[in-house]
Amino acid sequence: MNQASSAAPPSVAPHPVGEAFRNEATNPVEQAIESRQSTRQFLPTVVPRATLERLLEVASRAPSGTNTQPWKAYVLQGASKDALVAKVCQAHDALRANPALAAEHREEYDYYPEKWVSPYIDRRRENGWSLYGLLGITKGDKDKMHAQHQRNFRFFDAPVGLMFTIDRVMGRGSLMDYGMFLQNIMVAARSHGLHTCPQAAWNGFAKIILPHIGAGADEMLVCGMSLGFADETALVNTFCTPRVSAAEFTKWLD
Repeated sequence: MNQASSAAPPSVAPHPVGEAFRNEATNPVEQAIESRQSTRQFLPTVVPRATLERLLEVASRAPSGTNTQPWKAYVLQGASKDALVAKVCQAHDALRANPALAAEHREEYDYYPEKWVSPYIDRRRENGWSLYGLLGITKGDKDKMHAQHQRNFRFFDAPVGLMFTIDRVMGRGSLMDYGMFLQNIMVAARSHGLHTCPQAAWNGFAKIILPHIGAGADEMLVCGMSLGFADETALVNTFCTPRVSAAEFTKWLD
């Protein structure tokens, strides 16, 4: 081992990213988080495979209980994505024509509560009607509502669709781990100028999706996600959901 030198260490210029962390106005992490939104109209611009691989590698640094890393990702592009879109849109249309088919398309886990209470039901209603109002969809216009809901199953025209599964043997805590993994993808995407939309809407069509993507019998669908470059000219992408202040959900204990 070399002996330590008694000379003064060389002067090192501050790392630009390190400086950004000390400046809220230019903090790249905060900017990525705050600029993330659920994008509902994408451009057809191709996303390089190397970029997608990088996003998934970065996202895998998410924490998980005892490092179980419970996530499994399926990336759909081109013909595979188009074929899934056709299958699920057909099932979605059939479900509208025959509501009794709902028994065939059930989520494997409860994403939403069985009984809605305030303030959550109020926020849900505000979200739905604010979006529909922006798009000129009135309460009784079932055709336009159906068409807008089906935009989910077209990945909002994004060039990349992702499906995420988990082994059914895993516990509910692994879904919390999964949320951190998904958030990592969405935030990291912003660093590449990309946008995303996480989608639980796909969950009801798992019996169609899982065989299509080649998932094993022991896998459960967690959610889907659209990813690509946002169409900045689309009216729907001006929709920005509000957030309650930290003061409303935080209790300080001294």
